[in-house]
Amino acid sequence: MKLIKKILGKMIRLLYRIVYRFIPCDDHTILFISFHGRGYTDNPKALHQYISDHKEYASYRCIYAIKHHKEKNLTIPNAKIIEYFSIPYFFYLARSKYWISNCKLPKYVLKKDNQVYLQTWHGTPLKKLAHDIEVPEGTTFYRSGMSIEEMRATYDNDVSKYNYMISPSAFTTEVFQTSFRINKERLIETGYPRNDILSNYTKEDVETIKNRMHLPHDKKILLYAPTWRDNSFNMKGYTFKLEVNFKKWQEVLGDEYIVVFKPHYLIVNDFNLDEVKDFVYYVDPQEDIADLYLIADALVTDYSSVFFDYAILKRPIYFYMYDLENYRDELRGFYLDIYKDLPGEVITDENTLLQKIHTHDFDYDRLIGFNERFNNHEDGQASKRVIDILLGEQHGA
Repeated sequence: MKLIKKILGKMIRLLYRIVYRFIPCDDHTILFISFHGRGYTDNPKALHQYISDHKEYASYRCIYAIKHHKEKNLTIPNAKIIEYFSIPYFFYLARSKYWISNCKLPKYVLKKDNQVYLQTWHGTPLKKLAHDIEVPEGTTFYRSGMSIEEMRATYDNDVSKYNYMISPSAFTTEVFQTSFRINKERLIETGYPRNDILSNYTKEDVETIKNRMHLPHDKKILLYAPTWRDNSFNMKGYTFKLEVNFKKWQEVLGDEYIVVFKPHYLIVNDFNLDEVKDFVYYVDPQEDIADLYLIADALVTDYSSVFFDYAILKRPIYFYMYDLENYRDELRGFYLDIYKDLPGEVITDENTLLQKIHTHDFDYDRLIGFNERFNNHEDGQASKRVIDILLGEQHGA
């Protein structure tokens, strides 16, 4: 079956290469892709919702490419859902005037001169990216075993197609120029559309999310959101070894908190949480994390960029970096001085982490300077700024 799928995939890509130029673009069709079709999430979701909520864009047809959407029983108001990597997907790659994606598209994707590609990306980087990564000779990346030159080439190919790339801050604008080798003129420093809700949410939004997730209302919520490790993977994807003792967390924090555990979307392995099922609530890695920010009273993370977004809420952030030496020196480098620039303290010992959370030991002053540097555009209007740039000229014509 895998061989048949592989052959069919090659045939579809070949057919696409032959006919894509002969399929005319529709100036009012927009194709949205989040995390290679993993779902309705992130910046593309926020931009789609903005377009849907404003009548002046009613003439635009929105297409959302999602893997296994029928099995997921998805419906998206004001959007036609198509299967990612299907014949309709390739048709709309050629048909859509606009592409809105939050991660690099595969090399087989071909762009016509009159198409417009908006790359929203999916976070402010703490970890070094693409051309900025420095690794020993012979290092390979991803499950494919790419060399660093091959890995960088995948970025170069995608970047060559961008008309616009979103940047949330002056810091990120500088980083993207070196990591992606993109000229500043194509970077639009607007803030991230997905973060608009962090400025515009209501108490009713928080209650609705808690009810939908069947979470207790009499406990504070601690969001644990670790990232993936480059050197830990299997045939399905990246794996994550849970290096926390949730039973101990429950003993120290259980009277006041519950934990919502949301791994990075690339993590594919399962976790046995039966012993703490009334204390730890597991969230599928493929789910959008935005709603979890709103309900969380504090965040525990490691090297994930989630803290850049969460800092907008001005709530405590604890950095539990139990494998710091290995991660920093062998897997990735950092853009920031983690001891000076982060909006929270770096903690490598689990007992220290739990004690600080238990005693509410957090320096809120660190959030002020951090947000001024990294979140100065996050005012709830990023989606408007992006759509004004992307569609404003044509819409006004």
